[in-house]
Amino acid sequence: MIYITGDTHCPTGMDKLNETNFPQQKHMTKKDYVIICGDFGDIWSAKSNEQKDMLQWLSQRNFTTLFLDGNWENYGKLNSQTITVWNGGSAHRLTDSVIHLMRGQIYTLNRRSFFVMGGACSKYKELRKKDGTWWPEEMPSTREYRAAWRNLEKACRKVDYILTHTAPYSLVTQLRDVEGEYPLNLFLQEIEEKIRYKHWYFGHFHRDMELDEKHTGVYHRLLPLR
Repeated sequence: MIYITGDTHCPTGMDKLNETNFPQQKHMTKKDYVIICGDFGDIWSAKSNEQKDMLQWLSQRNFTTLFLDGNWENYGKLNSQTITVWNGGSAHRLTDSVIHLMRGQIYTLNRRSFFVMGGACSKYKELRKKDGTWWPEEMPSTREYRAAWRNLEKACRKVDYILTHTAPYSLVTQLRDVEGEYPLNLFLQEIEEKIRYKHWYFGHFHRDMELDEKHTGVYHRLLPLR
């Protein structure tokens, strides 16, 4: 089983993963997955006991937690984690069952392929402290864009699912919620136009929405993979 959900902004949005709000987990195992589409938020302070407690709590769930990065992450700490190869792509394995899916990678889960591209731009970042409450690395680098295309070319420009934090340009203009993300939105628009895929899931906009038959925005809901 694979379920998809949106931003958790740890710890504020983690309640949706408890047994009361997500009873399906009683029938899951560590071979089943919950994927968070960015703004996981738990890897924040090295001195945070709350962070350690939350990672332990997630590790004790029946399922394995996978997450993309968004614009609400401590990139200094996240990028300091050891990179390993996991299910076909590079990943940060925070615990045995809490894993960061890295940008531009393609993973195989339950015999299905997933292309992942995290990142987005924080609103009001001018009010935040650089490398303290926001990080420039929240937006992908040229190297990450190039690596993503190399991996997609190796996959013959075809995957089963696309997982992102923000969305392609055509969708964000429809949502009227673009702020400083144009390079990433335009990159995702090129993905939209050139890659064959079954379904696309994204977070970021704090709304649960079905934009059309191929694009789903997630926030509160935990959706079984289509």
